[in-house]
Amino acid sequence: MYYMDKLLVLFTMKGCPWCDLMKDKLKEQHIDFIDRDIDKYDEEYKLFTDVTNNDFIPAFMVIENVEPDPVSHLYAPERDFDEIDDGIKIIKEHFNK
Repeated sequence: MYYMDKLLVLFTMKGCPWCDLMKDKLKEQHIDFIDRDIDKYDEEYKLFTDVTNNDFIPAFMVIENVEPDPVSHLYAPERDFDEIDDGIKIIKEHFNK
């Protein structure tokens, strides 16, 4: 289930233990997300890294007001959060959890 007014897009990579940890924690918190493997969605991830000036993962984007005027909030490790739990806290604040 996705929230009508918000989407969480998580940029991850196969074999990344930090990515797996973040996904597990989101599942534990019952927070739905769209998983974007950076190898498969390399052009999308390139746009993200260009804007954030950061290519660390797991990184995420919260899109609010999906219709009609979306607003994107971009978050990257070592730029916006240091620990996975800090990233989860940011996400929970967006989703009022």
